[in-house]
Amino acid sequence: RRRGGTYTRRTVLRAGGGLVAATALSPYARLIATAQAAAGIRRPGSLPDPSRPAGEPTAALPFDHLVVVMMENHSFDNYLGMLPRRGQPLADGFRFDSSGRPINSNPVKGGYITIQRAHSLCTPDGSGSQSWNDTHHQINGGRMDGFARTGKSSMTYWDESDLPFYYSLAKTFTLANRWFCSAPCQTYPNRRFLMAGTAFGLISTDTSSLTQNPPNGTIFDRLNAHNISWLDYFTDVPVTGVIESVPQNNPSHLASIDQFYVDCAAGNLPAVSFVDSDIGAGPVVTGAFPAPFVNGSSDPVSNQNQDEENGDLSLGENFVSQVVNAVLGSPSWPRIMLVWLYDEHGGWYDHMPPPVAIAPDSIAPKLSSGDVRGGYDIYGPRVPAVVVSGYAKPNAVTNVVHDHTSILATIESKWNLPAMTYRDANAATMADFLDTKVRFPQPPTLAAPSNLSASERSCDSSAPSFQVHSSPPAAKQRLFVTCSVKRPPRSVAVKLHVSRGTLSGLVVELLRGKRTVARAPVRHVGIAAHRVVLHPLHGHRFAPGHYRLLVRHGGKTLARRGVIIT
Repeated sequence: RRRGGTYTRRTVLRAGGGLVAATALSPYARLIATAQAAAGIRRPGSLPDPSRPAGEPTAALPFDHLVVVMMENHSFDNYLGMLPRRGQPLADGFRFDSSGRPINSNPVKGGYITIQRAHSLCTPDGSGSQSWNDTHHQINGGRMDGFARTGKSSMTYWDESDLPFYYSLAKTFTLANRWFCSAPCQTYPNRRFLMAGTAFGLISTDTSSLTQNPPNGTIFDRLNAHNISWLDYFTDVPVTGVIESVPQNNPSHLASIDQFYVDCAAGNLPAVSFVDSDIGAGPVVTGAFPAPFVNGSSDPVSNQNQDEENGDLSLGENFVSQVVNAVLGSPSWPRIMLVWLYDEHGGWYDHMPPPVAIAPDSIAPKLSSGDVRGGYDIYGPRVPAVVVSGYAKPNAVTNVVHDHTSILATIESKWNLPAMTYRDANAATMADFLDTKVRFPQPPTLAAPSNLSASERSCDSSAPSFQVHSSPPAAKQRLFVTCSVKRPPRSVAVKLHVSRGTLSGLVVELLRGKRTVARAPVRHVGIAAHRVVLHPLHGHRFAPGHYRLLVRHGGKTLARRGVIIT
């Protein structure tokens, strides 16, 4: 997003440069590593299952082919905030008034503005960015009230009538309520996390970083080492090029998007596929610029097959629809698992505070004097994520915390590959999206995507006007619950806070099946986070498996969360 010196991915990916990261561990980092080992945290280089040979697949994850479709720059609420009123009541989207209108708001000079629907499928001008500084100002210590201050248009959203295919996808398969981008910053660092489990110092989409290599390699190195097939199917340039050595060293692992559709139809997909949309670099490479743009213009290509800013969202939705329907029509169904998600939030509003994250390594973000202080120990804002699979739980949600390294953790767990960093070693896999039996033996029919021709005719990227109110709209009190499992699994840490006011007399319970295995009373919860630790009622640790976390008030259950203990 070109806002005050920052740039869109498609603008900068056309260039190149060089920068080498420092990788030496400090004495302080060694102390951290020792403490983490004592706490039972998995280390880089360790196998998910030490009893199984590296490279050997497990039947516990019921898929043979993983397809990753990572799009660009949208938050959960920006796309799916209306889902609670559109057929998925368990989606953690907007708050609503009695008429069903969303009432989430942010302060601005003179008062507050409320979230409002965009007036076309073309992204409006005047929004904030996904830069390191803007993102930290937007999150504002977990208050999530800085979006409007970085740009009022950040408070816009799209609805089911705008993006019918995306809403159909989210209601048919399993939706992630808590998939956060890996770091509170731009595309390049987040895609580094997707490929290497670390941003190794980067905080921005900076072309001078392209030649920089991660200190412990990439997931592609792990796949190659164990002869596990993979391909990057790209439209104009391979997005794996954010780490330039990946496409350079793996030319036989690059294929055109057309080949993806051929391989899907033939049942010939590799074990792991990355599917890249058009980022607009083709005309730059060939020198052929479509009218009315000319060579040297600031943005020669504004309509790519992705959902990035300064473009028509219908292009991205139509691209994803084509990819998903190719998977649904493949003879390899139902043994394909596709994950559709976004690299970061693009500066768009989301109400969910990102939780703390495990730092991937000892490499700190390279900050300038004007940058907000911070590290890689917090996630970025939530992004849409849906898993499409014959084994996906139908019309379901998962409340397990995920980030992009969950994709790495899933690949590593499936084929028992060594972790690259502390982040992917300890990330949740995507097992919580899946059932143990086939739920879609026949692929479902999904809604058609938005009409591209109609969207082009109605395209309006002008900044919307917002009415400034003296106070935020009245809203019901909301309870927020996050949890994490300590390793070895002797306890489960739960954090609770409310959106306004207080709650008293709560009970937090952990259930396996119908049996309560842990319980703790909570006397008082307010706006500030309250932490409670659950210990087993019987024994010294929790057995591996699926659990339910319940927060009760009297006879009423206020919150439910799925917990997986490994």
